[in-house]
Amino acid sequence: MKKRVKLTFPQQLIKEPVIFTMAKKYDVIPNIRRARVTETVGEMVLEFEGSEENLDQGIQALREQGVQVELIEGDVVE
Repeated sequence: MKKRVKLTFPQQLIKEPVIFTMAKKYDVIPNIRRARVTETVGEMVLEFEGSEENLDQGIQALREQGVQVELIEGDVVE
């Protein structure tokens, strides 16, 4: 299963390996489609692939760390 998401990272998480850690822990494959990172905010559009349960758990873990997660419908490069 695949889910497309937009992630917005707060300043304190910009330099942390949040995506890598989540992908390893929940066996999710991330595909970065677009990213913009500044000193104060990080934004990424990704496509996650994995089982529905793992995707849901991984996305919830991101939210618990303070990452804003928005699910995207349609093509992520539009």
